[in-house]
Amino acid sequence: MSEPKSPTPTPAGDTYKGWVFKWTNYIKGYQRRWFVLSNGLLSYYRTQAEMGHTCRGTINLATATITVDDACNFVISNGGAQTYHLKASCEVERQRWITALELAKAKAARMQPESDDSGDDFPSSSPPAAPGQGGGSQNSEVQSALRTLGSKVEDLSTCNDLISKHGSALQRSLSELDSLRLTGEAGEKIRQVTERATLFRITSNAMINACQDFLALAQAHSKRWQKALQAERDQRVRLEETLEQLAKQHNHLERAFRGASQSNATADNKSSAGPGKGEASDEDEDHEFFDAMEEAPEFITVPADPHFHKRSSSNISGFNSEMCPDDQSLNEEPLAMNQESPSQELMPLKKRRTRISDKPNYSLNLWSIMKNCIGKELSKIPMPVNFNEPISMLQRLSEDLEYHELLDKASKCQSSLEQMCYVAAFSVSSYSTTVHRTGKPFNPLLGETYELDRRRDSGYRSLCEQVSHHPPAAAHHVISDRGWTLRQEITVASKFRGKYLSIMPLGTIHAIFEKANNHYTWKKVTTTVHNIIVGKLWIDQSGEIDVVNHTTGDRCHLKFAPYSYFSRDVARKVTGVVMDKDSKAHYVLSGTWDEKMEFSRVMQSSLGGENGTEGKQKTVYQTLKAREVWKRNPLPEGAETMYYFTSLALTLNEYEDGIAPTDSRRRPDQRLMEEGRWDEANSEKQRLEEKQRIVRREREREAASQRTSSQSEEAVDEDSLTDPSLKSAPHDSHLALWFDRCEDQITGEQVHIYKGGYWEAKDRGSWEGCPDIY
Repeated sequence: MSEPKSPTPTPAGDTYKGWVFKWTNYIKGYQRRWFVLSNGLLSYYRTQAEMGHTCRGTINLATATITVDDACNFVISNGGAQTYHLKASCEVERQRWITALELAKAKAARMQPESDDSGDDFPSSSPPAAPGQGGGSQNSEVQSALRTLGSKVEDLSTCNDLISKHGSALQRSLSELDSLRLTGEAGEKIRQVTERATLFRITSNAMINACQDFLALAQAHSKRWQKALQAERDQRVRLEETLEQLAKQHNHLERAFRGASQSNATADNKSSAGPGKGEASDEDEDHEFFDAMEEAPEFITVPADPHFHKRSSSNISGFNSEMCPDDQSLNEEPLAMNQESPSQELMPLKKRRTRISDKPNYSLNLWSIMKNCIGKELSKIPMPVNFNEPISMLQRLSEDLEYHELLDKASKCQSSLEQMCYVAAFSVSSYSTTVHRTGKPFNPLLGETYELDRRRDSGYRSLCEQVSHHPPAAAHHVISDRGWTLRQEITVASKFRGKYLSIMPLGTIHAIFEKANNHYTWKKVTTTVHNIIVGKLWIDQSGEIDVVNHTTGDRCHLKFAPYSYFSRDVARKVTGVVMDKDSKAHYVLSGTWDEKMEFSRVMQSSLGGENGTEGKQKTVYQTLKAREVWKRNPLPEGAETMYYFTSLALTLNEYEDGIAPTDSRRRPDQRLMEEGRWDEANSEKQRLEEKQRIVRREREREAASQRTSSQSEEAVDEDSLTDPSLKSAPHDSHLALWFDRCEDQITGEQVHIYKGGYWEAKDRGSWEGCPDIY
């Protein structure tokens, strides 16, 4: 599913080595090379075996500059003679290489003045290091000074001990001489020496006490000095980061300007006659990013000044300070529980299960299935539960509510544009559960229902019903106490292409918010299951989604990029732009459908960049710093043995009292499969499908007899010609129990709308109208 990862670079002492992709030329593009970093020199080889005899190139890092292009790309240049354009397999690996290169460069820079007699060339030729890493030389100087001071303090302490020791010995010797009681001139001399020794001892003790006071004072203030020094260092790092950000912004704008002013003929000239990236000049480097892309994006984003929105006098691109509160509301804390009454707060929430039976390791004989297909209708072929997961399609639809908090937050938004961000993120979040879920859900029986009552936990109630069998269609209705309603009717169409299976959900999803009366609609993208015949199954999502606010005219266009082995983009990438009814961009969304989504406030937009595939210029959006709007919940422990179910999916088939007789939790074959009794589940599944066929044939016979009687009545009843309700019933006369078929006022489609009554019937415990489907 993702690009094969190269082995992680491994350090060995001062040596760092690993595989990195190096740009060769416009024909071959990036080629994998073996790079070795040792003693301040970066060398590369075609293979590891060449390390002993053939080096393809070497750069001295002491005088080289290291710049970062994007998430995976970086450039190493020594001033024009040699330039390496490199690409790591992921952002983490790129950061490891950058760290190793910066450390090696700092070490090489320190070693250069020692080997150079003049010592004058290093400061002028060495470029400034990257923020947070270029302070290695200054840091070593500070450490050296601290070590010198420490040694001097130790010397003072030693002298203190010696003075005390020898002073005491001298005093004892003088006392012994004085005890001899010599007379005359000798005695006078001894008394003079004793007095001088006493004065010396007093002075020495005073000096020792002063040194001790100085040492104590220095130790007391050293921490304060260290904090002040650290604050100065942090200030310098912040200034360097600001300068780097400004440089990147200038670089992006310069690229956009050059791309906008460059004609197609000039671009063709450059691609045909320009030098390869390995020997590219500074002018060629300005265009390398877009030339190297296999599938260019529809728009380009560049960082804007973080304080842009604080300048109320600015009117760039029509934005003003009145729109600033939108960003604040996007950072709201999680919503508090909205209980209906104080009595509910005292009731403990139901403890949900966190595990199901492990998936059995049953072998599957494909030939035994294929030989049963010979001479039979495909609808009558019993497919074993080995291909399934113990969950129905109705429960899978309910699983879209995994991240219902996004709709809760959307309902509290004051602006329809920021509300659109949450709704768009919700439309993406429903695919995060499909990454490892290669099992097929159980096809619901006609009339099968599923309820998901999480009113006390999360404030919503969900109901699904299988309303049609040919084609299979399910209606879904969710009502929340937090001020929103969600409804959808999904019909699945599929195409088998040999190597992969395309699943195309048909139908529209509606989200209605009561407070602002905003009505949103969108459709689902195509799901592709790869390696159907040979290999490990994996799933990809691709296509485009238009989330439309029919109340205000706001629109968000989301694009799910299909996986490509040759693409430089991250796998499962999703991008989108939130626009108002005048097609003016306000937010840019980006991320992946399996991990997270972020949004960026658009401060200015303009045409620029490289021309698109159809000759159209890309739009350059100048945005504020991106912030996270949605992130995937981690899978529970042991999910790989439980069909990769999420924490919510593990609870969907948990049995509950009071549910309808048609609820999916009561389905016997699905329950047997969940318990690991697959042989019994296959037999029960075949029985249920045959029972459904018998009921359908009986319903068709009744419909045929009604058509015959109605046709005879039409000869004498002329009113039937003008009243459609008096005409014959359709081929399949099944009527949904909890949903009414009608025309949707927004889309004009024939859909099933919830007519009410289910939750009231549950409260009464009255299920007389439910069919016997199990």
